[in-house]
Amino acid sequence: MPLTDTAIRGAKPGAKPLKLSDEKGLFLLVTPSGGKWWRLKYRFEGKEKLLSLGTYPETGLKDARARRDEARKLLAEGVDPSENRKAQKSARTEQAANSFEIVAREWFAKYSTGWAKGHADKIIRRLERDIFPWLGGRPISDITAPELLQTLRRIEARGVLETAHRALQNCGQVFRYAIQTGRAQRDPSGDLKGALTPWKPKHYPALTEPPKLAELLRSMDSYQGNLITRSALRLLPLVFVRPGELRQAKWEEIDLNNAEWRYTVTKTNTPHIVPLATQAVEILRELHGLTGRSVYVFPGLRSHDRPMSENTINAALRYMGYDQETMTGHGFRAIARTLLDEELGFEPHIIEHQLAHGVKDPLGRAYNRTKHLPERRKMMQQWANYLDKLKAGAEVVALSSAA
Repeated sequence: MPLTDTAIRGAKPGAKPLKLSDEKGLFLLVTPSGGKWWRLKYRFEGKEKLLSLGTYPETGLKDARARRDEARKLLAEGVDPSENRKAQKSARTEQAANSFEIVAREWFAKYSTGWAKGHADKIIRRLERDIFPWLGGRPISDITAPELLQTLRRIEARGVLETAHRALQNCGQVFRYAIQTGRAQRDPSGDLKGALTPWKPKHYPALTEPPKLAELLRSMDSYQGNLITRSALRLLPLVFVRPGELRQAKWEEIDLNNAEWRYTVTKTNTPHIVPLATQAVEILRELHGLTGRSVYVFPGLRSHDRPMSENTINAALRYMGYDQETMTGHGFRAIARTLLDEELGFEPHIIEHQLAHGVKDPLGRAYNRTKHLPERRKMMQQWANYLDKLKAGAEVVALSSAA
């Protein structure tokens, strides 16, 4: 007789397990503890087997029969329902282990050791905030281009186009890593070329015209602020490093006798050498009497145990009348890159190397930090002399570096 809900609800546990049979091998097992388990008895390749179909009342009679029929359909096709279930469970486990977040964190752990901390922090925060909440749990091999685009559109909707483009770039790196490690077949980010709202990097403002630069240099020389800020303003054009690297410069990194500053570039986490012109050495020797006992060359005004505030140089420029749309501390890099090439005639790859950019030789190898050091020393001294002449109002004739 087929089972009924009434019979199931009325079944009481006894001292021994009680089996209530339904049709086509389905039965309900009532255990002494009161549990009610659906089971399917079937034969496969001559062997009798049991398949669990859930518990009552979570799985009702109607659902249990539906599951029984699905299992019997597999049997009719020559598939063992128990082995099929094991295979599906294994596939789900494998997919969970290869979710986008798992693969992304593995990729990050592998490559971030060679990145600057600030750069690494930005990437993982971007993934955690904008990507993982929507794609993190998805099997990486199942993610499609439209699904990825929908996630990136959420970033665009906040008006942060740069973040959306950088997130797409990071996702592409994760997908390619998944392909390399055998967990994905293709990179869907490549299908999204041109799909995002266009964005162009914002270049830092800079005064690359010699007459305007000369006026700026004279304003900086007449700046009436404290000696630490004034020294930073005077030194930055001579070394044209990133402002953050200047303000965090340490005396232990600077060799005044050999006129060198050796430090690690924050953006790429690579060692770098800045040859110091005689004008730069003079500024640093004067400053050493004031801050030489501090770790930092340019310590903060309130505490010598911390570097100068990141806003100090730009605030000084604002005080002199240069707003952020006209000139920033970072702008001295663009000034040097332009005028060393156009006015002094130095080879672009020499300039780029001194800017600590990713310059490579003709064979594709990255230059080491001492590459072209004699030429760079010559360039840095000529650059300092050029700035002095501009500041003095002399007419400077452009000469090639070879001359």
